[in-house]
Amino acid sequence: MKSIVVTEPHAPLELVDRKIPEPLAAGEEVIRVLACGVCHSDLHVADGHFGGPYPVVLGHEVVGEHHELGRVLLYAPWGCGKPECRQCSAGLEMICPNGREAGIVSDGGYSEYMRVPKREYLVPIGDLDPASTAPLACGGLTAFRAVKRVLAHLQAKNSRAIVIGAGGLGQFAIQFLKTLTNAELTVVDTSPEKLDAATSLGADVTCGVDGLTGKYDAVIDFVGADATMAASAFVIDRQGIIVVVGLWGGRIEFGVGVLPSEAVLTTSIWGSLDELKELLEFARNHPLQHSVETIPLDQAQHAHDRLRAGSIKGRAVLVTD
Repeated sequence: MKSIVVTEPHAPLELVDRKIPEPLAAGEEVIRVLACGVCHSDLHVADGHFGGPYPVVLGHEVVGEHHELGRVLLYAPWGCGKPECRQCSAGLEMICPNGREAGIVSDGGYSEYMRVPKREYLVPIGDLDPASTAPLACGGLTAFRAVKRVLAHLQAKNSRAIVIGAGGLGQFAIQFLKTLTNAELTVVDTSPEKLDAATSLGADVTCGVDGLTGKYDAVIDFVGADATMAASAFVIDRQGIIVVVGLWGGRIEFGVGVLPSEAVLTTSIWGSLDELKELLEFARNHPLQHSVETIPLDQAQHAHDRLRAGSIKGRAVLVTD
């Protein structure tokens, strides 16, 4: 089978021929990969910012074919599963301190087949399109959890929310917020093209960080840079919430008197298995608009290069057929 491997940080992706995996332990499953999204996290693993050990097969946004379940969406954050693990016991495997995520620590979906620890991580998708569904496993799920975490702050009349970053994750978040709240939604980005996309998805206001005015009840920052976090801190209202999702390493001061009284500053990481199932049900009832560009598996390096250059409008998805 064809697999795309990162042999070491900063090395070009390599196309290798491997044997089709077989279950090695009780409960393990093997799926034939149909589609695998290309995520910014894949770039971070390829660059050695996290993940490994190397070599590793990238890819955690996976739709595959299971011999009994049919087409399935993979839940990729695999927790340790130990009874004494507080996170796994609470169904929060994505923040398990001893987790082994597909495509980050364990071999993932940049391949024609992959091994999965247990059947519970395979969620049937029915007649949903594999390429369009694959990005829900991370991009959609990460945005879904972040939006759920701000909902309690957007219940009042005339509430206001901001989404920073109108790329793939931001475009999901716009749709979730417009469906689940009545908040006035402002979307921030530096790309006029992405701001146009945000408007088409229902954003009430679009601007750069310098265009923000007044106070806001919730901010979801899909960039996480110094400038975006500083802008969030400047405009958040008392008892508002800032949720940082982006991995750009930003920092701001925090303490009593630094942010408005009782403002919440938190991060949001991926999502739970239950939330993935909830998201799939949401997608069936509220069809999501997101542009997907399919790229053959053996052109994974080209997909990475374009993602780095910012030339992919929505989500890139590697396909095996």
